[in-house]
Amino acid sequence: MQRILALLLVASVLFISGCETFRGLGKDVEKAGGWMQEKTK
Repeated sequence: MQRILALLLVASVLFISGCETFRGLGKDVEKAGGWMQEKTK
């Protein structure tokens, strides 16, 4: 039972950190898109 609980805890931490990573990636892509739009004007 403790192994399952520990595994669920690790999985939830990885899931939460993954969401933060994707959020940061989205911001980086948005900045790059803005930079490209400025350069093409």
